[in-house]
Amino acid sequence: MDIEKFYNKVYDWIITFGPRILIGIVLLIVGFWLINLIVRWSKSGMQKRDFDASLKPFFTSLIAVALRVLLILGVMQVIGVRMTLFAAIIGAFGVAAGLALSGTLQNFASGILILLLKPFSVGDNIITQGLEGTVTSIQIFYTMVRTFDNRSVIVPNSKLSNEVIINISREGNRRLDIEMKFGNAIDIQQVKSVINAAIDKSEHILKNPERRIGVAVLEENGYKLGINVWVDAHGFQDTKLALQETILEDLKASGIKLAGL
Repeated sequence: MDIEKFYNKVYDWIITFGPRILIGIVLLIVGFWLINLIVRWSKSGMQKRDFDASLKPFFTSLIAVALRVLLILGVMQVIGVRMTLFAAIIGAFGVAAGLALSGTLQNFASGILILLLKPFSVGDNIITQGLEGTVTSIQIFYTMVRTFDNRSVIVPNSKLSNEVIINISREGNRRLDIEMKFGNAIDIQQVKSVINAAIDKSEHILKNPERRIGVAVLEENGYKLGINVWVDAHGFQDTKLALQETILEDLKASGIKLAGL
């Protein structure tokens, strides 16, 4: 009799919930197929509209996760799962996860702000946390920076959103400053002529804004000559090294010595 009652209960449960479960499984399969289709459509739409490359992965993942969560909740409702208990469990889990992952959530929020406000983009040269390098990737929780000596640095986004960032390539060009010291016996006009000629040799020096060459500091035993030229932000260091070498060689060829040499 007990077995018969058990079978009867199972039969009643199958009759009551079986169709719902089948419908839920069908909805789940069709729903995941539609979600994948929508994600593909969103990706192609972003590509056609030249959507920012940094935001594509974030919005694609956000759309996919949000739709899947809504689908699962809808299927659970169709099957007949009590959502009040489920909501309570999710709420308790959310509080515990929030306390445990407060730093991670801060990085997440900071990542969204960086992607939306764009203080820097992939390919920009920045100075942050005592490091100078090129941004290679902006993720939700962290940003990848490759330093000029070829080190990959992972910086938490919370550090980038709450502290000073110097974007040294956003404006497109930078001012290159060089300072050289000469003795009082050296004719300043001759020095300026040689330096101007050296600058004209460099194809990487911009014509505008105009260069400036003048006395930066006066001292008892000489003077310091300040040189200001404008160059492309990318390749700044290479241009600086090459220009300094050219100026030094031309000064030596003209018989002009730097103070102390």
